[in-house]
Amino acid sequence: MTSISKLPVDIVNPYESMLERFNIAADILGLDPEKRKRLSRPAKQIILNFSIIMDSGEERNFEGYRVIHSTVLGPSKGGIRFDKDVNLDEVKALAAWMTWKSAVVGLPFGGAKGGIICSPKTMSKTELEKLTRAYTKALIDTFGPNKDVPAPDMGTGADEMGWLMDEYSQVHGKKIYAVVTGKHLDSGGSLGRTEATGRGVSIVILLALKKLSMRPEGTTVAIQGFGNVGMHSALFLFEKGLKIIAVSDIYETLYNSNGFNIHHLIAYSKKNNNSLKGYPDATPIENSQLITLEVDVLIPAAKEDVITAGNVNDVKAKLIVEGANGPTSADADEVIQQKGILVVPDILANAGGVTVSYFEWLQNQLDETWDVEKVNRMLEEILDKSFAEVFDASEKYKVPMRIAAYVIAVHRVDLAQQNK
Repeated sequence: MTSISKLPVDIVNPYESMLERFNIAADILGLDPEKRKRLSRPAKQIILNFSIIMDSGEERNFEGYRVIHSTVLGPSKGGIRFDKDVNLDEVKALAAWMTWKSAVVGLPFGGAKGGIICSPKTMSKTELEKLTRAYTKALIDTFGPNKDVPAPDMGTGADEMGWLMDEYSQVHGKKIYAVVTGKHLDSGGSLGRTEATGRGVSIVILLALKKLSMRPEGTTVAIQGFGNVGMHSALFLFEKGLKIIAVSDIYETLYNSNGFNIHHLIAYSKKNNNSLKGYPDATPIENSQLITLEVDVLIPAAKEDVITAGNVNDVKAKLIVEGANGPTSADADEVIQQKGILVVPDILANAGGVTVSYFEWLQNQLDETWDVEKVNRMLEEILDKSFAEVFDASEKYKVPMRIAAYVIAVHRVDLAQQNK
């Protein structure tokens, strides 16, 4: 069995974690050093410095990023993150993961990611619109339907994507819907896009449970992160009979051994300004406890590096399905492997989002509108096929599913590069 080499325990860097897994896959594929550099390094890194006028009348300066990791398979694709902790290494890692994610599910996209260092919850809608439009102007020659196609990420949503599309369209003198995905329906968005990542997470969980010979009914689940991904994952799994016994958001972590009624939980969160704080009939616990609960399925759906060398020994789940990008640092991989935990990696588990983004982009390019049944059917077909391919590669190479997914993705990008 190929061993998972370890990073020093004090390194928790998402880009280094990506490279660690990439290099193991490259060893399996026998890639030479120059090819490794070409495939792993970003094609372009852009650091932006721009200002907007805040509601108070003061001018405030912001730093932003756009990293294009690869355009070998097609136009680069990846979200824009508004968060106070955004940094270049994080954006580089996220851009690379987008390349591998698109490749592993067979989409004609490369990978990119963007971000702005800011605290969106403290900003007004007017300020967020100014920020988005300024960022778009600064990247007007980078974005394009056949060049680089952004999407929402942490701290952004359909409003920001609509402003980006409008700003880009104004410069070009006509509506160009395909420049961005994740838009409102009346701005060229796709049915099924909002819930696509969470739906995809639930699809692969059910596929993984079959491999583990576990019945969905009564299977216990803990979900870290109750944003778009975690909430929709919880809803779909609850409706399939799984028991969600722990959930968290940035305000609160809740535990209920009897399982939550997810419909009630979502309604409470929406009424409570998108916060779980104060939800009755639950026990508040520390957020760090959620990762180590005695559950069948753990879904880290928040940020990078929440399962690390520091807590992996205490993880008790039988199955980890990564709703977030990079939630497990490379220094935890070997322990997870030794414990026999099945991990469905981020580049497969949360690929529902980019898959339905591709459907949205395609509808915009073809000037078509698909019904939600078609969108969901096509999503399930792609994830079923991709899960089977990754699982089979895992058995073939005797490696965890994460490494198998990297092997498939890197091989596809390498082949495309050779044929260019």
